[in-house]
Amino acid sequence: MSLNGTGYILPSGAQGLANYTHARTVPSSSKTIYVSGISSRRPDGTFEGCTVNPDGTSTLDCAEQTAAVLRNIEAVIRGATDGKCGLESIVDATVFLVNIPDHYGQMNGEWNKVWPDRQKAPARTCVQVGALPHPKILVEIKCTAVVAE
Repeated sequence: MSLNGTGYILPSGAQGLANYTHARTVPSSSKTIYVSGISSRRPDGTFEGCTVNPDGTSTLDCAEQTAAVLRNIEAVIRGATDGKCGLESIVDATVFLVNIPDHYGQMNGEWNKVWPDRQKAPARTCVQVGALPHPKILVEIKCTAVVAE
């Protein structure tokens, strides 16, 4: 069993393009951390994965934003657990994308770097949304982590 419980994958192997389990069973003697939707926003209010061009327009990169979102989530979980746990304790995640056809592959590429083994990956749902809180955000992730007490 990994730190985020035991993964279950349908015997048929029906799987999407990313590494995630169909379900996770979590031990009951644990503390649950509910992480709010996190973006690639930096402390100074700018966004990782957003380059401002000389003409004032912005170029957005979903892969860079996803990597930053995952780092920000890691920082939240580490902070909430006094550094004892990180992304390995996530049991469930919801990924919000503003454009699945254009960005799903980029997001999955970064996701699969963090969880190369789908047996250890959290359960996951990915949805397209009409907008996120800022026009420079392409991806936001909310999740639930479980840590042993």
